[in-house]
Amino acid sequence: MWKLYADLTKFGIVVFVVLSGLAGYATSFHIEVPFDWNHALALLGGLYLLSSGSLALNQVQEWKIDQRMDRTKNRPIASGRLKPAAAGILSWAMLIAGSTLLFEASFMAGVLGWVTVVLYNGIYVYIWKPKWVFGAVPGAIPGALPVTIGYAANDPNIGNLDSVYLFLIMFLWQMPHFWALAIKYKEDYARGGFPMLPVSLGIERTIHHMGIYTLAYVAVAMASPWFVHASWVYLLAVLPISFKVLQEFWRYSRSKGTERWLAFFLWTNVSMLVFLVVPVIDKWNFLFFGHS
Repeated sequence: MWKLYADLTKFGIVVFVVLSGLAGYATSFHIEVPFDWNHALALLGGLYLLSSGSLALNQVQEWKIDQRMDRTKNRPIASGRLKPAAAGILSWAMLIAGSTLLFEASFMAGVLGWVTVVLYNGIYVYIWKPKWVFGAVPGAIPGALPVTIGYAANDPNIGNLDSVYLFLIMFLWQMPHFWALAIKYKEDYARGGFPMLPVSLGIERTIHHMGIYTLAYVAVAMASPWFVHASWVYLLAVLPISFKVLQEFWRYSRSKGTERWLAFFLWTNVSMLVFLVVPVIDKWNFLFFGHS
């Protein structure tokens, strides 16, 4: 039963969503304000339920397409282990419960939660993904909003520089992350009928665009002192990991996508978490070292 639920809600992705929301929450939390466990749990629980419901709803929306693709044909609905109606009821229950908790955290967090759902389950699923070669670019907006939702739980001014930094990291990370997957499963996406970049323009053009976004992603991370407070953690973590991401992309691109796929994919994922966590450590290290 747990495996069925985890597969339906894509539990591994949800963990990333919750962690990113936690990073946004910790970044925007005002040091002088007493910590409220109920408030934090409302935010994290809301994010967990909303993202689980959104991802489950996506499988309800695309189960017939999933049946045509080797990578997705064993998903709960596509494989026949779960009825679309049952999954739909569960997904909407989680969406409603999750958004209710987010509105308890803050009005802005609740609004952004529903903006995420509309952009992902509405516009992305029905327009950007099936009809546009570069659909992954605007599709990265709902993928990046969880960190902003976490930020908005404490501070509605999501245009602040530290909030913009967190959003840009999650937004720019998604293109090399997603297009690496699209190259790996190119034939699968072709069978699904999706005009993904590797399917429509070829692997070489895809790697070219991946390079542009990888450079922009690393550039924002290295420019983080202009967005957030930075200290020794920046030197120890952000700089070397930025170099490693560029190194792995160089190796991956030289092989034209045939080698070092997993290394590049994993390092982009690890780097995203590091780039989100470092501002949190820099902000709160005085708790451990006795100075701000």
